[in-house]
Amino acid sequence: MDEVIGRLVANVGIDRAAAEKAVGVTLDFQAEERPPDKVQSFIAELPAADARREKAASEDAGGMSGVMGARMRMMGAGLSVGEVQSVTQQFIAYAREGIGEDEAGEFVATIPGLAQFV
Repeated sequence: MDEVIGRLVANVGIDRAAAEKAVGVTLDFQAEERPPDKVQSFIAELPAADARREKAASEDAGGMSGVMGARMRMMGAGLSVGEVQSVTQQFIAYAREGIGEDEAGEFVATIPGLAQFV
């Protein structure tokens, strides 16, 4: 988790707290949108990912779900629309390295509206 959070801080220019929140929201979004077996195999590869996802899941999402809900939650953490897009791009790039191009591409293709962010 520290690697992806460090990338967000360095490459997007957001502070560590916002990066941690964004990662949690992204992981929670995956848990909502992907088959449980795929989410668990991905989360198992990332130290502390499950705890970060659970923390994000416990926070109020304002009644929205899906891509827009994740976007609004990140904006609630102080990120701009451009930063949300950059976080998403960085996270997908990180995922491609960890789970492979095919699975990451499948993930992007199966989530309505996600392709516009990456």
